[in-house]
This record gives sequence, structure tokens and C-alpha cells, in this order.
Amino acid sequence: MRHPPLPAPTRRALLAGGALTAGLMMAPRIAAAQVEANLARVDALIARMTIEEKAGQLTLQNDPFRWRPEGVNPGDTLDASQEETAAEIRAGRIGALFNGVGAATTRLVQEMAVKDSRLGIPLLFAADIVHGLKTTFPVPLGEAASWDVDLAERTARAAAVEGGAAGVHQTYAPMVDIGRDQRWGRVVEGSGEDVLLGNLFAAARTKGFQGDDLKAWSSLLACPKHFVAYGAAQAGLDYNSTDMSELELRSVYLPAFKAAFDAGALSTMSGFNDLNGVPTSGNKWLLTEILRGEWGFTGFVVSDYTSEQELVAHGYAADDRDATRLALMAGVDMSMKSGLYIKHIPGLVQAGEVPMARVDEAVRRVLMTKAALGLFENPYRGSDVRTERRVAGSREHLALAREAGRKSIVMLKNDDGLLPLAKAGQRIALIGPFGADRADLFGPWSIFKDETLAVSLEQGLRAAMGDGASLSVVKGSDVEAPLDGGIEAAVIAASQADVVLLAIGESTNMSAEAQSRADIGIPEPQLALAEAVAATGKPVVVILRHGRAMELSGAVKDAPAILATWFLGSETGHAVADILFGDHAPTGRLPVSFPHLSGQSPFHYAHKSTGRPAASRSEGFKAQFRETSNTALYPFGHGLTYAPVAYSAVRLSAPTMAWNGGLTATVTLSNSGSREASEVVQLYIRDRAASITQPVRLLKGFRRVIVPAGGSVEVSIPLTFADLLFLGPDLEPTVEPGLFDVWLAPSAQAGEAAQFTLNR
Repeated sequence: MRHPPLPAPTRRALLAGGALTAGLMMAPRIAAAQVEANLARVDALIARMTIEEKAGQLTLQNDPFRWRPEGVNPGDTLDASQEETAAEIRAGRIGALFNGVGAATTRLVQEMAVKDSRLGIPLLFAADIVHGLKTTFPVPLGEAASWDVDLAERTARAAAVEGGAAGVHQTYAPMVDIGRDQRWGRVVEGSGEDVLLGNLFAAARTKGFQGDDLKAWSSLLACPKHFVAYGAAQAGLDYNSTDMSELELRSVYLPAFKAAFDAGALSTMSGFNDLNGVPTSGNKWLLTEILRGEWGFTGFVVSDYTSEQELVAHGYAADDRDATRLALMAGVDMSMKSGLYIKHIPGLVQAGEVPMARVDEAVRRVLMTKAALGLFENPYRGSDVRTERRVAGSREHLALAREAGRKSIVMLKNDDGLLPLAKAGQRIALIGPFGADRADLFGPWSIFKDETLAVSLEQGLRAAMGDGASLSVVKGSDVEAPLDGGIEAAVIAASQADVVLLAIGESTNMSAEAQSRADIGIPEPQLALAEAVAATGKPVVVILRHGRAMELSGAVKDAPAILATWFLGSETGHAVADILFGDHAPTGRLPVSFPHLSGQSPFHYAHKSTGRPAASRSEGFKAQFRETSNTALYPFGHGLTYAPVAYSAVRLSAPTMAWNGGLTATVTLSNSGSREASEVVQLYIRDRAASITQPVRLLKGFRRVIVPAGGSVEVSIPLTFADLLFLGPDLEPTVEPGLFDVWLAPSAQAGEAAQFTLNR
């Protein structure tokens, strides 16, 4: 249901209705009195600003001073680019800089604005701190495999501490796009395919980045991105169009953003994609009617890198000037990189094509956020070099990175208990392009990483191995190209070993922005390597490095043990060794479904049954492919550990649920192994008959429990009336009486359902 545009509220109306106050109070520890004081300061500044200075506050440019450690330092002579940017800052024509870090230069750059510009408005420093700064944590998709939202909050907090100490105020994270097409390269930046998991991780990371006090030097303003449906790009092609019903948009792609805003996020980033023919960076329905009108969002919207300029290439705007008008009037408050706002806003206002009130509104949002961050009182936060040195790559953060790494690993397969390996007395061959690699373990969006902190697989294994153990390391092939003599050397190493660790998968450059893949399988040279190694007859453990769910085939699929290890960051080698040798058991669960074949993409567990669901491959004229069933090879939620856990039948506390009532689902877990097991019990439901057809399963909750060796535990998870809500034909939340299936299961494809009836 689309609502008509809302009129822009006056300042008096905002204060009287409490909209601005209430919205900003959602951020950590911002009292109403402080918000009103900030508003008075901001409006006084706006009254003094020229139109060029207003446009300047809406202009975001690259930071040429602090882009890399070799950037400018106090006393250095500025180069031409730096001089040009410095002049723009002093003239009030730039309000924010991005992707520069470094405490040593924070004061130098900030003084250009605070001391040398007419109004002394501080700059906002932003950066892509997606999964760490100097200490790099697992990529977000990998961390989502932990199913541990507390862990996600803690790693975001550590990243904020390092970023804040380096003079950063805002991070362009978390990415909360739902990723259901594994061909899309940016799946790696999100939390996977599920709405509930996406909501929980969006909120946790927002809270972690922002902390308890936005004014603290260790707080980073969160910026959930990319608003909205960027993850549904057609064919998984990055930057491509998205086309979907409003029902799908509101049911799947909007909720994670709402969760992040409810957690206090005061900024968001528009997307590159068009949605149903209207680019999201020029989409007033999204950026104003939903974001502001329905949700009451009071922060600011920043474009993605030149995304507002790209309205021209989309065929939506006639030229750059028209793109500026369309983006600003749609609700994009700040322009990233293109320079269009500072170039065209003054002329558009003078010509009467953009109201001054809209410009003032955007400036107010930006300045109120700067005030919420405490930049007017302390513009030089993050300029203490001693603090930066103390926290960057600290022992505590590296320990957290190791913990996050091992909790993110998912054991997909472990035939005949091949894992864990013995530390002593074994000859191990580590074969593959990622065995000794120390460059590709960080993953994409680790632009500020400290490469000296990298722990390779080889290093991690050697540090953990005991007496009488040996390790041979052979590359075998490059990631996407064969090596002369590589397979021959690998076969010799495998033949002389007791067990082979095959370190294969994707490079960072294969799983990132602008890295869509038509084939999500292992590259051919690595497949050839795997086949040759498997032919030796030695047991093989595949250590998969990747940023998406992949198609596994041949010797890789048939290997007796497979670990999904994603890009684990700084402590990769130690984290993998912790699992391989059994110091810790694997506890991760898949946040995305591994399809049988690439051609199943987009595949996700929460699909519809269709009118012709296939119960078996032998059935004809059913919803299935010629080559494979409509299932996953490794489904969402799947993950093994080092002890077998059996599930009893699900028991419900009642056969019926009363209207506005609830019930409890219970299952008994039994561990027949010799060590305790950490199990994630997942609650799924299916509405068997509804006015809008519902998915075959939907995750509604989960609980991690410890099942003692040789013992059993009873696990109960409540199911409430609210869990049954879905969007009806009028796009309003509704519940309808009828029959429901309930599972308590180890994955989205496992278990037998119990049933209950909802009575009105």
C-alpha cells in the first residue's frame, strides 16, 4: 500500500510532535533536552549559511590526506590534489571526507574546517570499516555462519574502537541486503538469505558500531546499506535492475533496514540499482514516503559512490543537473564523490527548481547527526596517536578475531569421523593456492588491514602440530590458472602423506563488488588439482575459502570431509587449526544454501511450494530441474560438529493455539558421542493455507544448547501468535486461522513436522 507524499514539517511542528526528538533519541543516550539544544545550534548555523555553504555540507569527497599510512603528516607539503581539497574545505564547499584513517592527521585536516572556514563546522570522517580496521574479522557472511549475534556485536564494537581511534566517525556498514542469489558478488558483505537472521545481525552490528554513547571516540555512526533491494539484482549481476512486487519488498528486503534503524542507526546509504524502473537513488517513494513518512527516520541518506550521478546512465535523468534535482528531491541528503551537489544545487535553488526548504532540511539532518556525534564540542576526537597505537591490532582484538574465525567455520561433511586430526605423529600435505597464502585470507572490504597480522593456514598448522608430525606445503595451482608442474608436485606430496588438506576456493577478487559469477563452482584448474590429489587414494579434507555458497562437484564434492571457512581475516590459520585438531569443535551453521548446481540460482530455502511440488525425482511434470531436485546440497542452517546429535519427534504443548495465544515446541536431543556437542536448534513453521501463499518453511527462532557426551537435553522454544503474522493482500500484517506445520530441526531441510491448528 503506497501512501501519498507527506508535507515537509516545520521546526515547530517537529518539536511539537516530537518526531525529530524521538527519532534522534533512538540513538544511544541522546536526551530530548540535548536534541533540542542541538537543533537550536543547527538552525542558527543554517540561518547564517550561504547556499554554497549549504551545498558544501551535503558534499562528500575522498580523503586525500589520510587514504593510506603514507598520506600527509603534520608539516608535510601538500600535493596538488590535497591543496585543492584543502581549499574546498576552507571555503565550506566540502562537509565530509571518506576512506581516510590516521590519528596523526585527524587534527590537521579537521582544523582546515574548524579554524579556517567561515563558520567552523567540523568535517565528518567516514570509512568502509566493514569487518575490521587493522584487525580483520571474518567477512560478514562468514560471521553470520556463527549464528551468534552477540559475537557480531562484539566484533563490530572492536572495529569501532580501532576506527574511532584512527579518527573515523562513520562506517559504511552494516550491509543488510538479503542475498538469495549466490552469483551476486556482494553476498559476502551481508548475513545471508534469511529475513530473521538478517534482522538480528543488522541490529547487533548497528549496536556494536555505535556503542552506548555516540559522542565517545570509540563510537562509529552505523550506515545500513544499500536502501533497498540491491541484493535482488536480476541474474545476480551487480548493479543490475531489480523488479519485484511490493509484497516481496516489504516481506523480505525492507525488514533488516527497519531493524537497524530501530537499533539506533542515524544514517543510511541508497543503492545503485533501479527498483521497478525507478533508481533507488532517485526514488521518492522509498527515500521519503517509506523511510521518513512510514518509519519516521530522522538521520541522513548518503548516496553510494556516484550513484546519484548514475541516474543519467540509468536513463532516468537527462543530465547531471537533472540528476542532482531528482536525487535531492527524492531524499538523498549527501552526495558521495560525484561533486554534483556543490556544482548544481546553488543554480537549481536560484532557478526555483529546488526549494530552499528542501536544502535546509538535508543540511539540518547532516548537522544534527554531527551534533549527535559530539563533533561541535570535540571536533578532534580520534586524534590521539597513543590510543590508536594501543588499540589497533591489540592482543584482545586478535583473540576475538580468532574466536570469531573458529565460530564461523561450518563443517559440511565428515565421513567416518576423519576430523579432528591428531596433532602428533601424522604426515600432513597442505595442498592448494591458499595453503601458504597471506594475502587472500582477509577477504573483500579490508582496505585498512594490517598485513603483518595475517596468519596463514601453514603458519596456524605449524604452530599447533605436535611431536612426530610433519607438514609439506605445495601450491599445486593458482586460483584461476594452472601452474607448470604444480599437479605433479601435489601428487608426490599427497602420496607421501597420511592425510591431505586441500585449501581451495575463491580469491578475494572473485567474491566482492562487481564480481558476479555465472558459474559459482570451483575454478577449473583447482578442480583438476583436486581430482589428481583424490586419485592418490589418500583421505582429503577440503578447506574451502569463499564469499558465497558454491557449487561443489567431482572430487571436491566427494571428499570425505569439507570445511566452509569463508574469508576469516587476520587469525585465519589459528582459527582453522583450532577446528582441524579438535581444540574446539565446529559450531557454525550455514546462513546460505549451497545448491547442487549453479543453474539453480537464485536458490533459497524459503521458497514457495508451487502447485506442482516434487516429492521425488521420479515424478514427471513437477517443479524440478532435469538435472537435479529442487533442494540444496547443503541447506540453510546445516552444520556438523564432532559428536552425533539425534532429534526426537517434535512435541507441542497443545494441538491448538488460541487467537492471540501461543504454544511451546519441544524436542529431545541425544548425543551418542564421546564429547559434548554445541547444537543450534532451529524453529521453522509453515502456514498450510493462507490468502497469500506462504513459503515451505520460515525460520521463526533458534536456540544454541550444549548436549553433554552420552547424554540428552530437552529443548523448548516458544511460538507466539505474532510469529504467525504475514503481509496480507492489503500489505498489512495479518494472521488467519488454520493448520500450521512446526519443525525443531538442525537445518531447513531436516526433521519431521508436528502440526497445530490456530483457532479464531
